[in-house]
Order: sequence, then C-alpha cells, then structure tokens
Amino acid sequence: MAGSAKRPEALNADPRLAGFLSHLEKERRMSPHTVRNYGRDVRLLLELAESTPLDSIQTHQVRRFVARLHAQGLGGRSLARALSAWRGFYRYLARDHGTRHNPCVGVRAPKTGKRLPDALSPEEAARLVELPDGGPLAVRDRAILELFYSSGLRLAELTALKLGEVDFAEATVRVLGKGRKTRVVPVGRYALDALKSWLGLRAAIAAPEEQAMFVNQRGKPLGARAIQLRIRDWALKQGISASVHPHMLRHSFASHVLQSSGDLRAVQEMLGHASISTTQVYTHLDWQHLAKAYDAAHPRAKRTK
Repeated sequence: MAGSAKRPEALNADPRLAGFLSHLEKERRMSPHTVRNYGRDVRLLLELAESTPLDSIQTHQVRRFVARLHAQGLGGRSLARALSAWRGFYRYLARDHGTRHNPCVGVRAPKTGKRLPDALSPEEAARLVELPDGGPLAVRDRAILELFYSSGLRLAELTALKLGEVDFAEATVRVLGKGRKTRVVPVGRYALDALKSWLGLRAAIAAPEEQAMFVNQRGKPLGARAIQLRIRDWALKQGISASVHPHMLRHSFASHVLQSSGDLRAVQEMLGHASISTTQVYTHLDWQHLAKAYDAAHPRAKRTK
C-alpha cells in the first residue's frame, strides 16, 4: 500500500501489536476472525506511518492516511473498520504504554452508498432446500440448508454446532455467536425433520466420540469452506443463477421474516447482532413473543395442513 513501506516482519515484530492482539483475544474475548482483521488493520497503520513514531502521529496525518487509502480504492465501510481498529489500538497504548493522545478520535471514514444485502426470494429459497434424494451427503446438506434458512445462523455458528445443541422438544438451537455470546434461536419444523433424517445416518459415518453435528464422509467435522462450496454447487444444480453463500441464506431468513412480520426487534434478537444499547431493549422481549413472531412469519416454520 504505502510507497516506502516497512517490511512485513518489522510490522509483526512490534511487541505492542502482539500485546494488543492478545488483549483483544483474552480480555475483550473477540473471535479469531475479528482479531485477525484488527491485526491486519493495525499493520496497515504501521505501514502508513513508516518511520513516524506512533506517539507523534497527529490527527491531520490520520486523515491523510484515510484519504490515501480511499484514493487507492478502499471503500467507506472498510475504512470505518480500519479507523475503529486504530482507535482501539491507541486506547490500548494509552492504557498499557502511556501514550497520551489518540489521533484517530474524530476522524471519520468517507460515506459510502448503502447496499442492501443479497437475498433469495421465498420461492428460490424453497427450491434450494428441496434437494433430491442422493445418499447421506445430500441428506446432510439438506439439513444444513434448512437450518441456515430456518434460523439465520452464521457460518461459524453452524460449523461449531455440536450434538445436543438442537432441542427437538423445544424446537430451538443454542449457538455461540459473536463475542462468544450464547443465544437460543427457534428452529422450524422442516429443519427439525431434516436434522432428524441426517442424525439417523450420521452415526454410521462419524466416530463414536465425534461431537460435531455435521461431518464429512471421513467422519471428521465439516469445515466452513466445504459448506460454502456445497451450497454453491447445490444452488447451481437447483437452477438458481445467483451466487449463493451461507450469509445470503442468513439475509434471506431475516428479510423474509421481517417482510412478513414487520417485527424488527424480534428479527435482530434472533440474529444476535444487536448493539449493546439495543441488546438492553431486546432483553425485555418475552421469549414467547419471539417464538410467536417466528411461527407466524417464517415461510418454513410450520407445515401447511
């Protein structure tokens, strides 16, 4: 990025960066993915700073860094994330290394046009999950697709899912979301049926001690990349032209429930991506209210009689 950039090994050698990433992981309890992103953004700051000590960087220089990155094609959202990482880094430096000012405070990223997330239509979603019979792996994949669309799970949440975390009696699934926060989400009847079919075949594939809900044909936990590829391939086989990925199914879940119910608070509660301030409001929502909103609104929550 920067013209006379520091060598990568020099960026990684800064003990303050290592301390900051350890702080994010152990004290802030951020996910490994978030920690990697913060590390990449802070390395970018060190690269842009070149030989200027971090204590000497001024606000006008940070604005110049942002303008430079924007001119190189970095979008407003990516710049906002980088600035957030830089501000957090300076807060850490103030706490643990005596840095006296935060030059990133008050610097804003350029605005970018809002882009609605891609989502399937209800008809496309229904076509995607109606997989043809094709052996144990097809049964497994249908359970994966149904669960994504039924409950709006993140990819990391689904890959980490263990046996026993789906409560068939209560029709819920317990997942560990961002910030290592646990939430309980409703699961529709179609997804429950698909999961029961998969569990009936899973025992013949997985090792007795394996706890992962979804395993590959060797009986090992199914990885995120494999799930992404399977979903993409099934979408093509099912005649869906869009490039379908797990997050699109999460968007589809949210979009379809929200369109039907208009209950934004319930949708955000089920997705588990509320901010701290809104979470305080959502904790007062009655669980029965959430379940009722889900049952009434989601296209695959119940069978039609």
